[in-house]
Amino acid sequence: MGKEEVFYLFEIKRGLGVFAAAVLAMSVLLTGCGGQQGGGARPTAVKAMNALRQDTPLTHIYAGQIIGTDELKIQSRVSGNIVEKYITGGQFVTVGQPLYRIDSRQYESAVLQAQANLAQAEATLNNARMDLSRYEALYASAAISEQTLSTQRAQVSSYEAAAAANAALLRQAQENLADTTIYAPMTGQLSVDDVAMGTFVSAGTTTLVSMGTSSPIYAQFSLSENEYLEFVEQAAKTGGIAAVAVELTLSNGSKYPIIGHIATVDRALAAQTGTLTVKALFDNPDGLLLPGMFARVSLIGDTLPNAILVPERAVQQLLGKSFVMLVGEDNKAVARTITVGDKIGSYYVVKDGLDASDIVVVEGLTTLQEGGDLAVTMVTADEMGFSIEGDSSSFNTSALTPAQ
Repeated sequence: MGKEEVFYLFEIKRGLGVFAAAVLAMSVLLTGCGGQQGGGARPTAVKAMNALRQDTPLTHIYAGQIIGTDELKIQSRVSGNIVEKYITGGQFVTVGQPLYRIDSRQYESAVLQAQANLAQAEATLNNARMDLSRYEALYASAAISEQTLSTQRAQVSSYEAAAAANAALLRQAQENLADTTIYAPMTGQLSVDDVAMGTFVSAGTTTLVSMGTSSPIYAQFSLSENEYLEFVEQAAKTGGIAAVAVELTLSNGSKYPIIGHIATVDRALAAQTGTLTVKALFDNPDGLLLPGMFARVSLIGDTLPNAILVPERAVQQLLGKSFVMLVGEDNKAVARTITVGDKIGSYYVVKDGLDASDIVVVEGLTTLQEGGDLAVTMVTADEMGFSIEGDSSSFNTSALTPAQ
């Protein structure tokens, strides 16, 4: 037998050995030791609780961020130095309230010059019209030619156009003068990036201050493609997307007391992330919600009557199957394959495989083997921090995706 044939047989044997080891490991994971623990072995300490049966709203939770409904930068329409400032950063203002005044001297001069130019143009036009009246009388008595009359009429038309142009220049000068005072374009709160007195501002370029409205306000979050399709399907059962109730949980774990609703849904998935941006609208009468804050956004869907719930941490996954460990007769560990549905807070909805009478192991699963003896401590959902409203642990803002 050649060296190549010997090497080939060696590789086959080694591959079979690896496969056999994998099969053995899989059988241990599925069935533990295949029977009861050896005589004298100490029972495994576990915590367990009954599976829950209750009416359960289909709540889906997403990481969100608060953004203003109207955010804008206030810029001047004319250039010049700030000579008066009527506000301070962070102040609440109402629409039409004066914010700044720009040095108006050059614009006052421009108005005076435009008024003088218009007066001169109108005087010239009036003289031309008087001459035209006299020419028309002379033409009627055949004292002048038709050509002379036509020339005078053309001159009057020219002076009329000049007067109209000067009137437009006066209006522009007056508007520029009026624009030296900058007013709040809406009711809202100013930012703290306001410019100081004496700053030279350029028309349409320099931002004097930014502002936004605080009520109502948006909570922005993102859905994956599958989440969006499921959301639309569920929303159709409850009156459409606009009828879906939206709740907020703030970073300190407190519930925002006002229910919101879906206001806008983007027209396409983001190319970079494959997610869809959604905005929910909330009234914010006390100004508690501030742009930039993070929050958990909960979409409250249809209610499942008598749903069976099992804690997420009790569910184990293996080869595409879900199973839990139950406390069986004589406190023996029993593996049970289940079919899970939606994740609601700390729980999975169980479609098949469990009943409310089943006792599910929720802690101590690491070394647990099927058929092994158990030392069971019964616990409640509150003791374990489980909730259908979400994880009660500390809020982790680093896990959230900032709004775009």
